[in-house]
Amino acid sequence: MGKTLVEKIIARASGQASVRPGEIVTCKVDLAMIVDSGGPRKIWPRLTELGVGLWDPNKIVVVSDHFVPAVDAETAAILKLARDFVREFKIPHFYDMKGICHIVLPEHGHLQPGMFVCGGDSHSTMGGAYGCYMAGFGGIEMTGVCITGEIWTRVPETIRVDWSGKFNQAVVAKDVMLFLCRQLGMDNAFKAMEYGGDTVSSMSMSERGVLCNMAAELGCETGVIAPDQTTLAAIRAAGKEPAADALKWCSDDDANYVARHKFSASDLQPQVAAPHAPSNSGPVTDYKNVKIDQAYIGACVGAKLSDLRMAAEVLKGRKVASHVRLLVAPATQKVYADAAADGTLNILTDAGAIMLASGCGACAALGAGVLGDDEVCISSTNRNFKGRMGSNQASVYLGSPYTVAAAATAGHIADPREFLS
Repeated sequence: MGKTLVEKIIARASGQASVRPGEIVTCKVDLAMIVDSGGPRKIWPRLTELGVGLWDPNKIVVVSDHFVPAVDAETAAILKLARDFVREFKIPHFYDMKGICHIVLPEHGHLQPGMFVCGGDSHSTMGGAYGCYMAGFGGIEMTGVCITGEIWTRVPETIRVDWSGKFNQAVVAKDVMLFLCRQLGMDNAFKAMEYGGDTVSSMSMSERGVLCNMAAELGCETGVIAPDQTTLAAIRAAGKEPAADALKWCSDDDANYVARHKFSASDLQPQVAAPHAPSNSGPVTDYKNVKIDQAYIGACVGAKLSDLRMAAEVLKGRKVASHVRLLVAPATQKVYADAAADGTLNILTDAGAIMLASGCGACAALGAGVLGDDEVCISSTNRNFKGRMGSNQASVYLGSPYTVAAAATAGHIADPREFLS
């Protein structure tokens, strides 16, 4: 029986010829990523208590993205601690206020196919778009990783999802994931989600990232996509050369999947998830005319350059509804600069969008853009749990940037296809 991509990566990282789903193995970590929210402020005290240092500062990446920019003395102290941590342990890879970690990491060429990567955030699964195994871990686990360079893991079973054909107008990867959250549910613990098919092969890296990012919403350990020429081109665009064996990291034709699903891209409509779960989703036409107070285009999954361009397609020549605030927080400073250079930001701001700093922001109820009691928001983010973006009494709907922009100009949830030529 052949092996899945995930089994091959874990076998290599654990120094074994092969592994089987359900086995518990110890893996050597190729890269560890920690962020300001759950990184230095939780890890440093434990290092001090144990009297130890970091296993390899060159293999640790630190990103400040949750509490940036500081809005009060408490968040300023958290950021200062992160900066002091980097100086104390001489960590060369520190991205301070450069953007959201899951986008910053590949932007700077840190990911390669076949790597075993640990991230201190649940959406670290996004790295699987580059053909590596990347999963999210809590502060205690990341402390162990930073000290030893190792972590134990249970080899997950793999679910294979294939998409074929072309999307219709205004349908993108976000719609795929809201559909899959409904179809496959959000309780796929100890599973990895592998995406394939000609639809996925034709996607950009930023869209593939959405699929792997929201494997977390499916409850999976990670999401993965086998590398191809698009992957290699993205690595080169980040200033790095792909590993010589990059394209070998793929599942065997006779790999054993715990389940296989096939879907037609041409059958999919724009999707919306209603409060309070990504799985509470359906076609946008089921939610038309829900009045909104705020539209938010932000977060790792919803504010990449391609996402801002989607919103601009809808908003060009239009205005945001008078009773709606449209907030846009580009995922990274590079995205901000590129969107300014190509005119995308002009279109958004001419329509009435309010630009915010790059960072996690209101997605995690931090900084500007949080919601008050009884407010209704439609967001391009990945989660809409109760209280996720502020008040427990607020309601958050999820949609693609196309759908969020359409709602912003209509004043209520609307079908984005009606706003595209």
